[in-house]
Amino acid sequence: MDFSLDHFPVDLVLLALVAAFLALRLRSVLGKRVGIQPPPMPVTARADVPPRVAENKVEPTGPTVEYDVPAPGTRVGQLLVDIHKQDATFTPQQFLMSVQTVFAQVVGAYAQGNRDVLKTYLTPAVYASFDAAITAREAAGQKQRTEIQAVRALAIEDVRLTQLDVGLGAAVDVRIVSDQISLVEDQAGQPVTGTDAVTEFSDLWTLERLLGVGGSGWRLAAARSA
Repeated sequence: MDFSLDHFPVDLVLLALVAAFLALRLRSVLGKRVGIQPPPMPVTARADVPPRVAENKVEPTGPTVEYDVPAPGTRVGQLLVDIHKQDATFTPQQFLMSVQTVFAQVVGAYAQGNRDVLKTYLTPAVYASFDAAITAREAAGQKQRTEIQAVRALAIEDVRLTQLDVGLGAAVDVRIVSDQISLVEDQAGQPVTGTDAVTEFSDLWTLERLLGVGGSGWRLAAARSA
């Protein structure tokens, strides 16, 4: 068989390389969130005082996720140790596993307009923001379609402990990286915002609670794109 350049289909090889390059470029665009796409949930400001709430006991679900916990020798790591001293049942790993489950429940509840579930996991101020967004969506006859394809990673980024009149307040910032399909559709089922392509989202959640106080559990105090 003759493999000389005279008989080798160079033009076909060049076309194949160009097609492969364009495919990779398209994948890189569709695989990341772009500016015209809205966050899956309304952006809220962090509450200053953790409310007294019932303890949320949840179990982890879904595929293996990367959990990033600061080392005990770091400032954030030492604050996590301080939380454990106030609550012996607290461990950073289990906390992140619970956040993973609550994340799926809150994102799903917001898309479905399930206010009862949202009340369970949100502070009153954050719930008011979510409720207003759902009400506006319903008034416009729109529907939110959100599917979490995978949760890739959860990382504890910061911890704050504040002495309050009602007890010691703890706030933990968690970055959540997930792959989602998220879009808003009009009454005819046509997309208004977002895309049905799988998109990577990076969100920063702040969860707060009162330590050493009976009936106090972690609740979402802020949710924003990161």
